Amino acid sequence: MSTLTGLDLLTGGVPVIVGAAAVAAASFLLLRRGRSWWMKIAAAVAAAALLAVGTGWFLVHVAAVSAQELPWPVTAWIGIACLAALLAGLNLAGTGWRRRALAPVAMAVLILGAALQVNAYFGAYRTLGDLTGASTAAIQTLPEGARVGPQTALQPAPGPKAGPLAGTWVKPAGLPAAGTINSVQIPGAVSGFAAGNAYVYLPPAYQAEPRPALPVLVLVAGQPGSPADWITAGGVATAMDAFATTHDGLAPVVVIPDVNGSATGNTMCMDSRIAKADTYLSTDVPAWIKATLRVDPDPARWAIGGFSFGGTCALQMASLHADVYPSAIDLSGEAEPALGPDRTATVGQAFDGDTAAFDAVVPLQVLAARHYTHSRIYLAAGAQDGTFSSYQARVADAAAKAGMDVKTALVTGQGHSWEVPRQTLAPAMAWLAPALGLSR
Repeated sequence: MSTLTGLDLLTGGVPVIVGAAAVAAASFLLLRRGRSWWMKIAAAVAAAALLAVGTGWFLVHVAAVSAQELPWPVTAWIGIACLAALLAGLNLAGTGWRRRALAPVAMAVLILGAALQVNAYFGAYRTLGDLTGASTAAIQTLPEGARVGPQTALQPAPGPKAGPLAGTWVKPAGLPAAGTINSVQIPGAVSGFAAGNAYVYLPPAYQAEPRPALPVLVLVAGQPGSPADWITAGGVATAMDAFATTHDGLAPVVVIPDVNGSATGNTMCMDSRIAKADTYLSTDVPAWIKATLRVDPDPARWAIGGFSFGGTCALQMASLHADVYPSAIDLSGEAEPALGPDRTATVGQAFDGDTAAFDAVVPLQVLAARHYTHSRIYLAAGAQDGTFSSYQARVADAAAKAGMDVKTALVTGQGHSWEVPRQTLAPAMAWLAPALGLSR
C-alpha cells in the first residue's frame, strides 16, 4: 500500500506511461475515415474550446474555486478533457462493437492524462498519497512533552539576553538531524474564527535540553488548499531540515495555521463580513504560539510567509501588523485580496459595498500611507506566471518606497506552481536568517 501511495505523479514512470497511453488514446479517438468525420472533429474541437472557457468561467465566477482567472495552459488541458468526452460520444455512433467498447476506455485515459498535466502545472500533488491524503494521515498531534506552560514560555532563553541566538548557541551532542511535524488545533479565542487542522514543525534544536527560545515562521497555504499543502507540495520539512543542517540544528519553529476554515473557503485574510481572519492570524495565532511552544517572544524574531493566497496574506500581515510580523515571505501573491476577478463584487460581499473600508486594509494602499523602518519582505514568482510576476513587481516597488528592505526572485520555467515555494523557501530563509537571529 505504501508503494502505491508513494507513486510519483510529477516525474518518473507514471507521467511517461500515462502520457504515451493518452497519445495512443487520442489517436484512436481521432483517426477514422471519411470527410464527414473530419468535419465532426472540427465541430467537436470548437465545442470543446467553448466548454473549456465556460468551465473556467464557472469555476472562477460562480463556484469561486479561485479568485483569479485560470491560466491558459490549464484551460487548454480542460479543453482536451472535454474533447475526449465529445470524441468518445462520436465514436459510439455508426461503428463496430470493438470501437464502441474501447471509446470510453480511450476517453478515460485521455482525461487522466489531461488531469496529470493540470496537476503538473500547479505542482499540487506530488504523489498519489498527497492526492488521497495518505501522506499526512499518520501525522500525530503535538505531544505534551513539546508543549510548555504560559509561565515557562515567557521566560528568557538561557545565556545572554542580547544578540542573535546563533551567537550563543552550542550544538549539543546527539541532536537529531531532522525536525518533527505534528498537528494542532489553534482556537480563535479573540476572533471567534473556527479554524481547521494546523501543523507545527519543530526543528532539531527544539529537542535540545534546555530548549533554546527559537524564532517563529508562520506559513499560510494557497486557496483552494489547506495547511497540509505546505507539508506535501511545499516540502517545508525538507527545506527546514536542510537549513538546520547548515546552522547546527537551528531553524525556526514553523506554524502552519488554517485561515480559511475549509479547502475551498476564502476569508481574504481580513476582518470582514466573512470572518475575522485578520484578528485570528495577528492575535490568536501568536498568542497560542507563545503560550504553547518554547519560542522567542520578541517580534523581531518572527516572520510570516505564504504561497499564492498565502503570499497575499503574508503581505497583509507585514503591512498592517509590522509589530507582530516585521519579516515576510510573499511567494506568488496577489496585488490585493480578492474573492474573484470582479473587485466590486468582492467589496460588496465582504464589506457591504464600502470601498473605503476595503481600501483601508488593502496592502498597496496601506504601504502608500505608512513608513516602515524595521521591516523586510522577500518576494518570488514564476517567470512564466505573467499575472503574478507583475503583481510581484508592483508590491516590490510599493514596499521599497515604504521603507521596507526588499528582495525579489523569479523562478525560471515556472508558472503559478508550488515549485516556486520549493525553490525559493531556502533562499528566503537564508536572506532572513540574520534578522531572525539564526546567523551572525
